[in-house]
Amino acid sequence: MKANLRKLAIPGVLVMGMGASLTLVEAARDPIADAEAQVAAAAPTPQSLSAAFRQASRAALPGVAYIQVETAARNVSAQVPEQLRGTPFEEMFGGRQQRVAPQASSGSGFIISADGYVVTNNHVVENASRVRVILDDRREFDARVVGRDPNTDIAVLKVDAKDLPTVKLGDSDALETGDWVLALGYPLQLGQTTTAGIVSAKGRSLGMMQRQEGATAPLEHYIQTDAAINPGNSGGPLVDLQGRVVGVNSAIASPTGFYSGYGFAVPINLARRVADDLIRYGVVHRPVMGVEIRDAGSADAEVFRLDSPAGVVVASDPSGAAREAGLKLGDVIVAVDGKPVKDTGELMEAVAVKAPGDRVTVDYVRYGDRRHAAMRLGEMDRKPVAASTAEAAADPELSAQGRVGFAAEQITPQIAASIRAGVTQGVVVSEVDPTGPAAGRLGRGMVIERLNGREVRTLAELRGAVSALKPGEVVSLLVRRSDGGQQTIVNFRSRS
Repeated sequence: MKANLRKLAIPGVLVMGMGASLTLVEAARDPIADAEAQVAAAAPTPQSLSAAFRQASRAALPGVAYIQVETAARNVSAQVPEQLRGTPFEEMFGGRQQRVAPQASSGSGFIISADGYVVTNNHVVENASRVRVILDDRREFDARVVGRDPNTDIAVLKVDAKDLPTVKLGDSDALETGDWVLALGYPLQLGQTTTAGIVSAKGRSLGMMQRQEGATAPLEHYIQTDAAINPGNSGGPLVDLQGRVVGVNSAIASPTGFYSGYGFAVPINLARRVADDLIRYGVVHRPVMGVEIRDAGSADAEVFRLDSPAGVVVASDPSGAAREAGLKLGDVIVAVDGKPVKDTGELMEAVAVKAPGDRVTVDYVRYGDRRHAAMRLGEMDRKPVAASTAEAAADPELSAQGRVGFAAEQITPQIAASIRAGVTQGVVVSEVDPTGPAAGRLGRGMVIERLNGREVRTLAELRGAVSALKPGEVVSLLVRRSDGGQQTIVNFRSRS
């Protein structure tokens, strides 16, 4: 763009004066060159932009959480790669279904209240049997799912804690294409990560929500960004350069299921409205106008005598609030509360941030005649969504093995010879639950010598020590490795 401006610039005029001196006359000012100079003067330097990124990250990261999820056994496509299971990208793969065992998956979230409410994506926790929230300062909490909304892909978790760091919520309506944004979260098991990009577009629809289980009135009006978003980022915040959350990272468009330059986030104004309802009621009270709608096209503009092919056509006889307000088939809605709406996504979002019973003013065009109507929004029929589809199948009374996430057996001479730990008696780990709290910490063949200070020599002593644990209590094991017999300490928190 800068090069093109230079090609169009008009050279300054140098005029010879009446005397012997030369004078540069400013009468022939170049407005294009002046505009180019103003843009250059206003452009941020690399140093100032880096400072803005640092400030925004520091402001938001303490309130960003890592979400660990254990899922029950379920059916998935046999073609889904292991790293994409439990993410919305499963929908990209078809073919034969296979039964998969309980698995561990992860996502991101952000804390919106100091007493422990956490926002994440519905698809992160929809199949969860257990959820754990890990903070930036490494504190860990068991979480319960307060509520889920498949229509917007938003869910709210609750942990029992006080004085937690929180994020600040911004205004997604104030975003414009080209604004800088940061995507925060825990992608690809890499740990806390910040990526930068711009708002590439607003109001995008991908058609993904329609495939979400339980979605009855899917609403997609995404913020599109080129900030890198990958599996694991889901549920994390998209923030502006003041560190304020403007979106909830939710999806990507990609032929591979990994970042290809196109990430999508639920606008925070919509997510906040949904989260508020989930916290207060456990369900979303969704407002409704009572109209079936479609985008206006160029032919509609000609038939309905619109100024431009923008707006939302009332595609059938209205009902409820819209009928009471006088709207009819063929009317074209062009604004809500004075704010223009150019397509169905904008109209749905404008209504979705309201509550049933709210009064709104609708501008519409009836065959070239622009009119106004005031209406009181009705409420959509709703069905409560289970906090977690797997909760009913989960056994509320965990066995000792389930509480600590591993099984053990008494050492025999054969086992002693195979583990090479230099011991001939005691208790050895025989199996580790890949979704349990000991996963990644204990390994098969490790010999358990003490649990929270209690000596463990037999299976009965191990069971007694585990049974004495309180839900969520820290487990500290003194174990001997199977590769030489060196002692080490393994710490983790038991399931609650």
